[in-house]
Amino acid sequence: MSAVAPSVRLVHAGAVSTVTLARASMRNALVPDLLLDLCVSLEEIGRREETRAVVLAADGDSFSIGGDLRRLAREMQGAALETYSAELVGLLNQAIVSLLRLPQPVVGAVHGIVAGGAVGLVLGCDVVVAADDCRFEPQYARAGFTPDGGWTALLPHVVGRRRASACLLLDRALPADEALACGLVTQLAPAGRVGELACEAAQRIAAGPGATMREGKRLLAGNLDAIERALEAERERFVATVGGIEARDGVARFLRTCTSYPGA
Repeated sequence: MSAVAPSVRLVHAGAVSTVTLARASMRNALVPDLLLDLCVSLEEIGRREETRAVVLAADGDSFSIGGDLRRLAREMQGAALETYSAELVGLLNQAIVSLLRLPQPVVGAVHGIVAGGAVGLVLGCDVVVAADDCRFEPQYARAGFTPDGGWTALLPHVVGRRRASACLLLDRALPADEALACGLVTQLAPAGRVGELACEAAQRIAAGPGATMREGKRLLAGNLDAIERALEAERERFVATVGGIEARDGVARFLRTCTSYPGA
């Protein structure tokens, strides 16, 4: 076992490595430190020949509520908003691409709310076991942001353009059963068994022929260079608009009306 940082926990257990988002007190809201720790963990796994499959999981009651809007609201009061936003979305993109380029197949263990850019981490997985009560929420219209995290670069290729458009333009969440039906997740499970079943899937992958599994993943990934360009386009638009009045008003309204948002 190796502890990479407080916000991410990395455990090696034989042929399976598990990366866990561990910022539970903030419902694993995404900040640069967490995303950097995740990228470092994935780099370590990629170099580890013993690892044949990976599990991506999260502590607490939600996989991740997306970008930390309280942190972003504070950045909006200063002069470094664009720098912070560019770093945040850049590291998110790096994490997504790292998952896609990782030689070993990745099994996502997903529960609770998965919102905003955190959906990109799920899109970066090869197999996804999700709790039967989880929800995938865009939240961009409410917060006044342009989409990031692969909502335009990856999601339409998985669930179809019409469904992706409905999610983004109508601010429509995908419940677990619909996420399964449209292919965003692979398998549903009771919330208490998500980790167990994700580990079982990873063990099954790890027991298979390693070269076959890795080559299969590589071929399924498609044109990753094009995906990186599309993710970069998302980052550029996000940074260009995050300081605008729609985003400032949207974040303030979201934090004012969402009384359950952590960190108050």
